[in-house]
Amino acid sequence: MIKLQELSLAISEISKERKIPKEKVIDIIETSLASAWKKELGNKFQKIRAEFDELTGETRFFLQKEVVDKDMILTDQEIEEFRKLSPEEKELEVKEKKIRFNPERHILLDDAKKIKKDAKVGDIIEFEQKSPKNFGRIAIQTAKQVLLQKIREAEREKIFDEFKNKEGEIVTGIIQRKEQNVIFVDLGGAIGIFPKEEQIPGEFYKPNARMRFYVLKVHQGVRGPEIYLSRAYPKFVSKLFEIEVPEISEGIVEIKAIARIPGVRSKIAVSSSQKDVDAVGACVGTRGTRVNMIIQELGREKIDVVEYSDDPKKFVANAISPAKPLKVSIKGDKAIVTLPPEEISFAVGKNGQNVKLASDLTGWKIELKEQKFEDEVTKEELTEKSKEISEEVSEETAEKIPEEITQEKTTSENPEKIVKEESKNDA
Repeated sequence: MIKLQELSLAISEISKERKIPKEKVIDIIETSLASAWKKELGNKFQKIRAEFDELTGETRFFLQKEVVDKDMILTDQEIEEFRKLSPEEKELEVKEKKIRFNPERHILLDDAKKIKKDAKVGDIIEFEQKSPKNFGRIAIQTAKQVLLQKIREAEREKIFDEFKNKEGEIVTGIIQRKEQNVIFVDLGGAIGIFPKEEQIPGEFYKPNARMRFYVLKVHQGVRGPEIYLSRAYPKFVSKLFEIEVPEISEGIVEIKAIARIPGVRSKIAVSSSQKDVDAVGACVGTRGTRVNMIIQELGREKIDVVEYSDDPKKFVANAISPAKPLKVSIKGDKAIVTLPPEEISFAVGKNGQNVKLASDLTGWKIELKEQKFEDEVTKEELTEKSKEISEEVSEETAEKIPEEITQEKTTSENPEKIVKEESKNDA
């Protein structure tokens, strides 16, 4: 037996333990009591609504009937014809609102107006039923099953709503276990799914380790809400910057674009809405303190913070750093970057990572070009110019060289003459 007066205490306990709003718990209690009433005093065709008063502990029960018109009801002949229809035809018939009248669930419009003058088709008319003080064992078991099921559904709904609102945000979780390539993360009241493709290559996920994750997507599965997490998604980096850099959360500095090779390198383009605020400096922090916090979170992944520009040439030049280009030109969908020979390797980066990230960041196909003299002067012009310069230098030098220097040069070119003159003097 169950005493309905004791339910008010149970509601408070359930609400506190399960972290479900009290109003939702009352709805669940009323649904379970309605199921118990049907099992004890009614039948499966009836629609029963229970109304529980938390203050008095009393419960009232109502039989609900839908108001229908005669034109909506299938005749006996139509019922026989309906049974012969194919599933597709039956579905079409149902869509046309043809129903089989059941006095337990329906009431005709004329009869409904006798009870409620303004009744119309589709309204629900309620008839209060007898309220038992206690239920039998079978009814109690039915109520218990419905209660547990509805509580589980409410918990799933609560978790779904909570994490659905966190899509695109960062959450903290504890590594729980690993099954094949999928890691399950305890998010505190919910379990997150951390698939292989969203993990950072080379990063080690130790059980019971506390880490931060990006909530990639949340949807309702057969067994409850499925929360997919990521640490490889590019926006994970931008969200970390929002946490570490107050200027971003305040709207002073804006992240314009981000490109990433998870576990290897990231490039992020930022701009400032205030001229006196250095966007790059704000993100890097004093002596790199802010960006270093993010680098540590990402397992030593390198991060380049560059200044965004509406001018595509300037933006490409910034994005190709640490290389220092001499010139950037735009042709079609390509950005041609001219660099000194010693800067080419910096522009390309290890395994082409730098130029790829710069291309992803800016949205331009970047073509690197090494600067040579031929870019300014042809080989023929250069050879001719060299000859002219050599001749001019020879003439001017000959005029300015003193005679003694010329003689010394001539003598030094004939060592035998020097020896003979020294012999004469000795004699």
